[in-house]
Amino acid sequence: MTDSGFPYLGVLTLAPLVGAVVVACIPRSNAKLAKTVALGWSLAVLALSIVMYVDFQVGGARFQFHESHPWIPTWDARFTFAADGIALVMLMLIAVLVPIVILASWHDVDETERSASVYFALLLAFEFTMIGVFAAADVFLFYVFFEVMLIPMYFIIGSFGGARRQYAAVKFFLYSLVGGLFMLAAVIGLWVLGGHTFDFVKLMDAASGLDTNTARWLFLGFFVAFAIKAPFFPFHTWLPDAGGAAPVGAAALLVGVMDKVGTFGILRYCLPLFPEASRWFAPAALVLAVIGIIYAALLAVGQNDLKRLVSYTSIAHFGFIGIGIFAFTTQGGTGSVLYMVNHGLATGLLFLVAGMFIARRGSALVSDFGGAGKLLPVLAGIMFFAGLASLALPGTAPFVSEFLVLIGTFTVHKAYAVIATAGIILAAAYVLWMIQRTTQGDLNPALTEVPAMQRDITLREKLVVAPLVLLLLLLGFYPKPVTDVINPAIQATMQDVGTTDPAPTAVANGKVGP
Repeated sequence: MTDSGFPYLGVLTLAPLVGAVVVACIPRSNAKLAKTVALGWSLAVLALSIVMYVDFQVGGARFQFHESHPWIPTWDARFTFAADGIALVMLMLIAVLVPIVILASWHDVDETERSASVYFALLLAFEFTMIGVFAAADVFLFYVFFEVMLIPMYFIIGSFGGARRQYAAVKFFLYSLVGGLFMLAAVIGLWVLGGHTFDFVKLMDAASGLDTNTARWLFLGFFVAFAIKAPFFPFHTWLPDAGGAAPVGAAALLVGVMDKVGTFGILRYCLPLFPEASRWFAPAALVLAVIGIIYAALLAVGQNDLKRLVSYTSIAHFGFIGIGIFAFTTQGGTGSVLYMVNHGLATGLLFLVAGMFIARRGSALVSDFGGAGKLLPVLAGIMFFAGLASLALPGTAPFVSEFLVLIGTFTVHKAYAVIATAGIILAAAYVLWMIQRTTQGDLNPALTEVPAMQRDITLREKLVVAPLVLLLLLLGFYPKPVTDVINPAIQATMQDVGTTDPAPTAVANGKVGP
């Protein structure tokens, strides 16, 4: 059944899977057709997502587009889909990034022994699992998508990645699988103690009756899985290897969307189902998040590989998302979700532009560049913009989200917010160092001997970067269309946790005071 006039989420989830099957059936010899069908299919998913976003009623029911279909009656497991504001903006991020990544990957598997149809089918299959994990409103269904999404990315990295692709693919798979096993144990425990149901809304009521110790153990089962997926320090080591070895387009989805499943899971499942445990664990989570900000930023400064550098910056950014979540303020929570969206756009752009440089130079090492802006002025300018957006320059979308996170955290945890601001300084260091070493300074003579380095941005590459640049500027100056959707869901989540925002400082007789 569905409570909306059209089963948006069911169709949106299944559409990429059908597209993946169609693309996989296209003969290997017709790579161009496979790419065209994949791109067209992803654009159709984007169009449907936009219609759904417009149809979403801000201020209406918390979960909208609800639909539920029988699956495993014995376990009360159902194909149940529903979206709140948090899930909706993440679904839009997926729908925007996938066609951009497909277009950016147009030549990634050309002139090789590998099948283009398989590669683009895997990208669509990955989109299917990503949409499913954000749209699921049944805990068991969520777990299934959470685990199944490993499969297409494992094959993308292992079959189409770089030199260390096998090591990176296995490490990525094992880390995520182990985290998933922790969550599976918690899901089973929740089903046994929660009235033999996987329905998220029913479990919210049932979980309120759990004793304190049980709730804390179940919370940890979910949290470990989500912390690995995000990844939070110290569960982060798989990401630089996977991001460094994956094809650039897949890496943009890996870092831009897939790791958001971790922070989304904390907001969707850990906080509402286990409010007391969330409050109890918050100090430790804040410490881990702040350590992650500083530690990952320091490691990013020392990287000589462009893709690994960008991957480390993402770990630092997830520290900001973490402190915003566990500050338990509406500003911090809204900032965290907005950061998830903006990080996907900014890091996606940075990864894709870095990939354009890597494709031309034939190397991802920063030391193999130097003065490349003299040969590729437009691409260098776009990389500079992407770097500034990544470090949250005012006027770009990440600034708004980072500002909200820090303000929301400062009102309740001043020390954590102050320490986290050091990450902003380090972000400026690693971004500017990267830009200076790759595009500025004296021209590396070796670059003039590489024919591809004489070709600046192409029309296809302009179509790849233009939407991301425009969105980063638009949301930097006018984030209201997104924050209006996020705010009600965050307010409801904070009510579930049982926290309220600190009272504002009163102003009396021209003096500020309590």
